[in-house]
Amino acid sequence: MIRALRTAASGMFAEQLKIDTVANNLSNVNTSGYKKQTVQFQDLIYQSTHTAAAGQGDGTLAPVPIAVGHGVRPISTDRIFTQGSPTETNNPLDVMVEGTGFFQVTRADGRIAYTRDGTFKLSSDGTVVTSGGYRLEPELRIPEDATSIVIGRDGAIAVTTLSSAQTETVGQLELAKFVNPAGLNPLGQNLFEETSSSGMPTVANPGQEGIGEVVQGYYEASNVAVVEEMVAMILAQRAYEANSKSIITADSMLQVVNSLKR
Repeated sequence: MIRALRTAASGMFAEQLKIDTVANNLSNVNTSGYKKQTVQFQDLIYQSTHTAAAGQGDGTLAPVPIAVGHGVRPISTDRIFTQGSPTETNNPLDVMVEGTGFFQVTRADGRIAYTRDGTFKLSSDGTVVTSGGYRLEPELRIPEDATSIVIGRDGAIAVTTLSSAQTETVGQLELAKFVNPAGLNPLGQNLFEETSSSGMPTVANPGQEGIGEVVQGYYEASNVAVVEEMVAMILAQRAYEANSKSIITADSMLQVVNSLKR
């Protein structure tokens, strides 16, 4: 009976993590470039009192085993990198990756981080930065007297200035892709960092090496589907309640055992 208590408790802990993950997805439903997470579970060790094909007293073999599991545990929170919906802004510094790939930014410690959030801004010296102030990699600087900014689908960046009516190329966007993007480590602020699980990045211009293209004047919305998350929350809540019922039932049976008298 003690086994049932621990098994049901493991189920409650697992569903609590599921609820926490769903809540985080819902809280980021309007976060640009956010990628939703799902929780994967794994059953625990089994205690076998009778194995399959074991010999029985009459010389026959048991067709199925007798094995009792010890609950469940979460093994991963998978990040789902499906494309989010395009949101038009007509802001020339808003750029969306259409397909596979991440923008590269330089963190305060000099290391490279990766993001799908293309809502860029200009710093005081004209450098293109993220909303958090991190510089694009490779660094891109827009002339102070620029009157228009044009970003091609191949990432080429051209401007026109007050001093020249002709278009001048000032930089090139580069994107990175990973063999296993789900293995990236989330840092917050819409940033990820490379890990041994994600593999090393392949860096190229948009449209090359299997990397997606970029679209100016749009940003990528979160790929969280509110209805799906609400359904997942209800299912997790019901599973949590069912596990709590198992604990109550096991406790009632223990009370019956404890009340037995010789």
